[in-house]
Amino acid sequence: MDLSSFQVLQAPPTVYYIPNFVTPEEEAHILKNVYSVPKPKWTCLSKRRLQDYGGVPHEKGMIPEAIPNWLTKYMEKVAQLNVFEGNKPNQVLINEYLPGQGIMPHTDGPLFYPTIATISCGSHTVLEFLENNESRAKVCQLLLERCSLVVIKDDMYAKYLHSIREIETDVIDEGCANLLNCEKQYAIGDKVKRDTRVSLTIRNVTKVLKIKLFK
Repeated sequence: MDLSSFQVLQAPPTVYYIPNFVTPEEEAHILKNVYSVPKPKWTCLSKRRLQDYGGVPHEKGMIPEAIPNWLTKYMEKVAQLNVFEGNKPNQVLINEYLPGQGIMPHTDGPLFYPTIATISCGSHTVLEFLENNESRAKVCQLLLERCSLVVIKDDMYAKYLHSIREIETDVIDEGCANLLNCEKQYAIGDKVKRDTRVSLTIRNVTKVLKIKLFK
């Protein structure tokens, strides 16, 4: 698969968007495994819950933890695209978003190789990019369909904030940069109702300690 053919040219550098990156059967496999873990595996935040795999990133170095085989399959599928430019993904953050849940504007920061790759399961969402200043002016949006992969690098990783609005229905507008890259055809003004979304954000933590924890 040639990643360059999936670049979103209507967005600042650099975004790649691959619809149908996983099959419906793979999506079902992911969701089955995400929801079969013991309850303590979930970290509950005020507006969403998440699971960490591979270790918890830390400025002093991540203590690596074993990653289950079902998840390494999808990490390897992403690694085959060479999105981390010779580095291997070693950490995955799984987020669950119920309809109406989102995440505040943020950057992923310097603990990671400056690339993130996210698989969406169960539902679409709209990822917004904003100027990283007091104006918080909108730069663009990406419609992330279920089963898709989005890869964010360069300015889109480091320069701009990204967020998900806390709404239950998205309205497609002119700021959506990847409409031509999507599997389905959308018109400006279309309303798309959210369902429960599970995202797999696959990253490379650059500083890893030699000690290992196995869970």
